[in-house]
Amino acid sequence: MKNNGFHGQMSDKFRSAVFIILSGGFQDAYTYCCRDGVFANAQTGNIVLMSSALFRGEWDKVVKYLVPIISFLIGIAVAELVHVHYKRYERIHWRQIVLIEEIVLLFIVGFIPETMNALANALVSFVCALQVQTFHKIHGQPYASTMCIGNMRSGMESLCAFLRSHDREALTKSLTYFGVIGVFAVGAGIGSVLSTSIGYGIIWVCCGLLMVSFCLMFIHEQQEQ
Repeated sequence: MKNNGFHGQMSDKFRSAVFIILSGGFQDAYTYCCRDGVFANAQTGNIVLMSSALFRGEWDKVVKYLVPIISFLIGIAVAELVHVHYKRYERIHWRQIVLIEEIVLLFIVGFIPETMNALANALVSFVCALQVQTFHKIHGQPYASTMCIGNMRSGMESLCAFLRSHDREALTKSLTYFGVIGVFAVGAGIGSVLSTSIGYGIIWVCCGLLMVSFCLMFIHEQQEQ
């Protein structure tokens, strides 16, 4: 007998998403604080810095910021390929396959020395792209696990809707979005402190966070059954 619930949005639970969002904030702080001032998630920031370097003729910095941008784009494409090829896979949900990929790549990043920061940043940006493309709903509402501007807009929009209509559902949406932002900020803060004090291997904390989400998705599957 097929498990119809298995193919639903198992990641569409705040409990699973919390650890993914913490990891997103942690990764951005890690690459910025520990890997030469590059953003893993905030590609807008990388584009601004790359363009500034381009107009100043600082070609080494252009490459430094261009690498994570390209890696992020490739990650989006790979996440889509995994979705297309494994969305009907019975043994494990395709989103859990993406989590396995993320964990393996971040584990490798922890061994990469300072002299290869470009490679480390490329891998973390690739992981962030996998994550943002794969995990983008909570309770059926779209959100971003690796950046905040969209969540800020949606949270404030829902809050304004609540103030106009006193619709409790709009308030719940708003609180969810601001909760996501808060969790991301906590992950970024922890990542900043630990990256500065411990070093490159601290990215393995993200492996642990993602593994928790991986296991929680199995628990949610059993509850749906």
